[in-house]
Amino acid sequence: MTFIKTTLLFCTIAILFGCTTSTKQAETRTVFKYNESSGINSLDPAFAKDQSTTWATNQLYNGLVQMNNKLEVKPCIAKRWTVSADGLKYTFTLRNDVYFHNHELFPNSKGRKVIASDFVNSFFRIIDEMVASPGAWIFNNIDRSEKSGYLGFEAENDTTLNIYLNKPFPPFLGLLTMQYCSVVPHEIVEHYGKDFRNHPVGTGPFQFKLWKEGVKLVLLKNENYFERDNIGKPLPYLDAVAITFVSDKQTEFLDFVKGNIDFISGMDGRGSYKDEILTPDGKLNPKYASTMLLQSQPYLNTEYIGIYVDENQVGKATNPLHNKLVRQAISHGIDKQKLISYMRNNIGTAAINGIVPKGLPSFSNNVKGYEYNPAKAKKLLAEAGYDGTKKMPIIKISTTEKRLDIFEFIQNQLSEIGVNVNLEVNPSAVHRQMIAKSALNSFWASWIADYPDAENYFTLFYSKNFSPAGPNTTHFKNAEFDKLYEQSQNETADSLRYKTYQRMDQLLMNEAPIIPLYYDQVIRLYRNNIDGLESNALNLLILKNVKKNN
Repeated sequence: MTFIKTTLLFCTIAILFGCTTSTKQAETRTVFKYNESSGINSLDPAFAKDQSTTWATNQLYNGLVQMNNKLEVKPCIAKRWTVSADGLKYTFTLRNDVYFHNHELFPNSKGRKVIASDFVNSFFRIIDEMVASPGAWIFNNIDRSEKSGYLGFEAENDTTLNIYLNKPFPPFLGLLTMQYCSVVPHEIVEHYGKDFRNHPVGTGPFQFKLWKEGVKLVLLKNENYFERDNIGKPLPYLDAVAITFVSDKQTEFLDFVKGNIDFISGMDGRGSYKDEILTPDGKLNPKYASTMLLQSQPYLNTEYIGIYVDENQVGKATNPLHNKLVRQAISHGIDKQKLISYMRNNIGTAAINGIVPKGLPSFSNNVKGYEYNPAKAKKLLAEAGYDGTKKMPIIKISTTEKRLDIFEFIQNQLSEIGVNVNLEVNPSAVHRQMIAKSALNSFWASWIADYPDAENYFTLFYSKNFSPAGPNTTHFKNAEFDKLYEQSQNETADSLRYKTYQRMDQLLMNEAPIIPLYYDQVIRLYRNNIDGLESNALNLLILKNVKKNN
């Protein structure tokens, strides 16, 4: 579809390319269009805490390193790096041909060259309490002591950057691929202050043009972008990216079918179009095969029921979920494969192992979780004292509208083993706040990996990470688990670290502070005139390699 076919988009072209642009020229330009139903709160990478913001900022900014589709850390602005033998010093050598986007605040309105001190300023900004970036935790292991002399970051010269850790942390390079770690120009940030959120300037393949919040975001090709394809051709190929913000998923789907947008991702919740677009076995409906393509692969997202198990919990004695046997019984009482088959059109994998999802190298089938076994579930309940002579109190599980259909299925399943469940449905924001405040005994949760190392999952259960300050929302505390967690941080050999991870995962399953439901799957649909749209287990949207045939 060309610009001229949509009045709104044609008007946008006038904004993008000037009123003198001819219709013929406009028709040759390629714009990748997608809808972001959840909206975007900021274009500042310091606040790239959710998928919608991450997708947008990934087009605008770069960091030292980047992740490829095999989840391997590759060079970006840093062309190479070394790590000291003790794992405490990382030295990055930067390219000298990377420039910030053109902006009127730069001399002659031309973007200046990126140097090592730009990363020092950008990283200190992330940990600045006045900025309050949700990504500050990334640098928890930075050596910020006065004796280090550099407070963690040092620009040795314009092309050499040193980062100092206070203890070894093998996944550190993976952390640096996150959008939080993007480089930004200090003079532009200082000029706009908090308003940098809607005046973004980075080094990425696309640069900011227009953002009417809740309506449209437009990014233009960065003509000075430093990366090239494997035959030496400059990236990106697209002329622009246009993002709309229609909240209704059905409307989004209809726009996609009509060709008004090029791409959609995810098919969750009530009112989803999954039954229309997918066959029961998760394949593309043949009637759409001539106009669209389906991408699917493991997604580093585990969906689960979290259970508040704080040993100081008020009402602990009367809460059946504080009994490990009850938690294990509930785990055996849910037919996860049936849930996947009937509720999700076979999108995803039944979580019969641990918290670590398929797609991570340390995932192992040797970690034994809970398969569907109602007889064993009833036996465990009897051992817990609920053998028919003693009635179990009703259990309340909190969820959101997005997952209500799944939890109604779970509610029905658990009734068959004698566990009665009431469902509490809250808006997503309220649900998250109540979890963080430890106000829910059991709740739907999911964890999407921030970086491709299982440590990111185990940090949810380390006792020093209790919420609200940390991510341990179940308040799970186990001395052996903590010991293994700390041990894993000192194991630089992947094979040894993975074995420790698997011991941790098995311990979690034995203690059952969570009930894993399924390991998610990336589901993407895109128009068949789109080439080069690659998928990855982090579900990161990368558009610099995309081509669109008008």
